[in-house]
Amino acid sequence: MITIGRKDKVDLPEFDLIGIDAKIDTGAYGSALHCHHTIIEKENGEEILSFQILDPDHPEYEDKVFRTKHFDRKTVKSSNGDMEERFTIQTEIFLFGEKQEIEFSLTDRRKMKNPILLGRTFLSGKYLVDVQLKNLSHKKRKTTL
Repeated sequence: MITIGRKDKVDLPEFDLIGIDAKIDTGAYGSALHCHHTIIEKENGEEILSFQILDPDHPEYEDKVFRTKHFDRKTVKSSNGDMEERFTIQTEIFLFGEKQEIEFSLTDRRKMKNPILLGRTFLSGKYLVDVQLKNLSHKKRKTTL
């Protein structure tokens, strides 16, 4: 297994996002991605999920609207313990030099320090968390580029 710290920087190639801060959280079951303006639109009888990633004050924010018909809805327990329905998407994440599949629930994380949370479902069997460390993937990437 690969050692990962309490925080790291990840890339989301599908959304052209590079070096985005992620919190590693073994207390969270799933992974979450900060989104806003999340709405369902109908197009030719199909539901299309439309959303924006990051906040306008984030340095990587580009005011892009992303659209997908490949989404689901799940009931998840939020950080404050409430059950809520969220949209989920599958995408690729680039971490430690590898692209991997990940499922994100889309939620408003603007009050959180990190726009991405990586939970146990993603971490399990692949990563050992050392809470004294951070940005291990990002540091390794700089030395190998």
